[in-house]
Amino acid sequence: MDTKDIMDTNDMKEKKGLIRRIADKIFGGLNMSWPVVIIFAFFTAVFTAVIMIYPVFENTSLHYIGETVEAWILFAVIIMSNCKKPMESALKTLVFFLISQPLIYLFQVPFADMGWGLFGYYKYWFMWSLATFPMAFVGWFIKKRNWLSFIILLPVILYLSCIAGKSFKFTMDHFPIRLGLAIFCLLQVLIYIYVFMSGKLMRLFGLLITLGIIAFIMFFHRSLSVNGIHPLPEGIALTQDAVVVSEDPELGHVELENKDITGDFSTVRIKADHVGESEFIIKDGDKEYHFSLKVYEDDGGSPQVKITEKE
Repeated sequence: MDTKDIMDTNDMKEKKGLIRRIADKIFGGLNMSWPVVIIFAFFTAVFTAVIMIYPVFENTSLHYIGETVEAWILFAVIIMSNCKKPMESALKTLVFFLISQPLIYLFQVPFADMGWGLFGYYKYWFMWSLATFPMAFVGWFIKKRNWLSFIILLPVILYLSCIAGKSFKFTMDHFPIRLGLAIFCLLQVLIYIYVFMSGKLMRLFGLLITLGIIAFIMFFHRSLSVNGIHPLPEGIALTQDAVVVSEDPELGHVELENKDITGDFSTVRIKADHVGESEFIIKDGDKEYHFSLKVYEDDGGSPQVKITEKE
């Protein structure tokens, strides 16, 4: 081995050592005292509120911090891994969520059209906050870095891998939307495998599960799901005799809803599991209506349905 090879090997060892030192510091080397937990909760709430308030962050990966739990899993793991006992982990994680979540809504109230009505969404997060107590108690044992850690982390790995796979798949069709979320979830899983799992076999299992789920979702799974009631074009009011006589089963299923609704239109229930365009026909006595059905995703990744009457 020449001098250059030796230097390259030493550089790799130094980098690997640096990564390990940083990981050990974040996940076990911080002073997670009660004042730190409270300050941590306050600043994560401020950061999240700012993301949710300013329109520039809409339709970006950052916006998901105020909608879904991926970032909050990371915050919880940081707290848990820096506690000395399971009960301390449970109490501090619970208090972190009980402080941060309502503050996020409180900071948004002056800037939101809904005003105090925003707190109607807090019910979901309050339930999750209460659930963090038992989860953080059990979660503390990931510090053991053994097969128990693997079992405890497995639901987290499965969830984050699914979100990463769905986000990568969406990015393929709407680049670069959700790319940041996909990378964030994948890196989070890789960090947990690296920090809380010991031994090549355990880490290999974790990595294969992660990559397998992501690959399956990206290339085989149909992630879009539509199952809702949608109005027919204005001016079409059906009677009790109306029936769907033709549809495209490759795209989805069409069911009549509220045929006897009063007004200028009736509604149908559309069920679909992927994007596409098709047609369906409704017969009502002597009348026959022909419609075009389009199922698609908007720029934010939400499924949309468009029904138009054909001439």
